[in-house]
Amino acid sequence: MTRNFTEWLLTFTDSIANYKYYIDFETIYENAEIYKIELNMMNSLIGSKNIEKDFENLVNKYPEVIKCIPTLLAVRQSEIIVLDDEGNKFEYNFKEMNYSVAQYKIFMRETGLFDLLENHLVNNLYDYVLGVECGLNSNARKNRGGHLMEDLVEKFIQKAGFKKGETYFKEMYLQEIENKWKLDMSFISNKNQATKRFDFVVKTDNCIYGIETNFYASNGSKLNETARSYKMIAEESKNIVGFKFVWFTDGTGWYSAKNNLKETFDVLDDIYNIYDLKNGVMKEIFK
Repeated sequence: MTRNFTEWLLTFTDSIANYKYYIDFETIYENAEIYKIELNMMNSLIGSKNIEKDFENLVNKYPEVIKCIPTLLAVRQSEIIVLDDEGNKFEYNFKEMNYSVAQYKIFMRETGLFDLLENHLVNNLYDYVLGVECGLNSNARKNRGGHLMEDLVEKFIQKAGFKKGETYFKEMYLQEIENKWKLDMSFISNKNQATKRFDFVVKTDNCIYGIETNFYASNGSKLNETARSYKMIAEESKNIVGFKFVWFTDGTGWYSAKNNLKETFDVLDDIYNIYDLKNGVMKEIFK
């Protein structure tokens, strides 16, 4: 049956976010716990009337307290590089002090951390870090969005009766496909010069299916690149006997790149969205 691209595009959804998409609280709590002891020691500086001296005494007695400082600035690394106003470079190590306490006091003052503590702008650094971790965790939403589409497609693969490790496989490279089923994948791999990995590979009695999944809620240059790349794979895979390429994609981000998507749609019979999945397309694909 011939499909109409414009009508198909109108069935795209704007979000696949579940309840866990926005913030991963489990990870946030785990990260905050890492420096809970050091943060509680640093709490003694909140509201200090002589913060530089109190900081010096704290660090001299408990040098490990500096480990929590990068987190207070929303930095994951234990080393922070800064230039002062004169262009001098400092590489602060917060695992093990590599400067004098006086130099670390300069860091605390210039970054604004002394002001945060001294003027009682926070009541508890552990609570403050929970907020910092929430902010950092929100940056991972794009990655979570990609995994959500993978998870969704995998559920439909399982509903279609395929078993992981037996009749469907996750994250499989071209070389692995060649070795397992003796297929010649050189048309896609450019004679083994390129490394390609499919999100899923499904095996039926008649065919091996290489599957890609993605979801784009917003526009960007990557969409055009993805469409062109998958168009090439679609054309190349037609030369492989016993193999088919299948692409599940969705998201209203495609509206801004619909011309490139249409080019792939025109050459790839097996391109589907979530609406198709919900309407039983798996039974049509894997006959």
